[in-house]
Amino acid sequence: MFKEVTNNGISYMTATNIHTKHAFTTRFGGVSRGIFESLNLGLSLGDDTGSVKENYSLICGALAIDEKALVRTNQVHGALIRVVSSEDRGKIYLTPDHESDGLATRETGVALIVYTGDCVPILLHDPVKNAIGAVHAGWRGTTADIAGAAVKKMSDEFGCSPENIKAAIGPCISRCCYETGRDVTDSLVKALGTEADRCISERGGKYMVDLKEANRHMLVRAGLTDITISDECTSCSSDKYWSHRKTKGRRGSQAAIIAL
Repeated sequence: MFKEVTNNGISYMTATNIHTKHAFTTRFGGVSRGIFESLNLGLSLGDDTGSVKENYSLICGALAIDEKALVRTNQVHGALIRVVSSEDRGKIYLTPDHESDGLATRETGVALIVYTGDCVPILLHDPVKNAIGAVHAGWRGTTADIAGAAVKKMSDEFGCSPENIKAAIGPCISRCCYETGRDVTDSLVKALGTEADRCISERGGKYMVDLKEANRHMLVRAGLTDITISDECTSCSSDKYWSHRKTKGRRGSQAAIIAL
């Protein structure tokens, strides 16, 4: 189950099965203006730099996270997961020198952040090994099984057992609004086999795709049993979340953040 939290004027969503600091941010509570109103966390979308930095200060204050602890990556719609450490701290306003769509760590004092504007944000927490992960899953990352790659990385690097990892799939564009062509559905069928039928329906000669269900299946296949899924659609709720499709790309970004 997801619940909305408001702290110091900042509104964000949390998942009740994740028992460490985390947030799926909304548009509410920031200082940005115009098409970026108001809690835009996108650093390279054209928003005023000072406003974006103030937004980071606000969300970090609401979560009681050191702004210098945030670690991000250059997201490229792939399936690579990068392990990060305290050496990666303090670079949130610098252009990342690495490409990946997922981050993982066991270090306290390191906060992971990924950005979305319709794609699927996934947060992972293993309370036994005290490890976390954050994943950005577009349709390409989904069909490349980035969710499973994150579980494997946490298992290989930290000794996590998949049955101990808890996952939260956050707000993203949902089946109701995610109209695609055959390139997406063909990739889903290749990745999921007959299970892809649960993620695809036809409407007016187009295909409606459920990326939440696809990623849930990937996580179950990787061995997870505790998975919480948001029922919110970023396109339907574009007043609350940034939606790339709804705004035709004229938007800010929300983020999924997790820290030990």
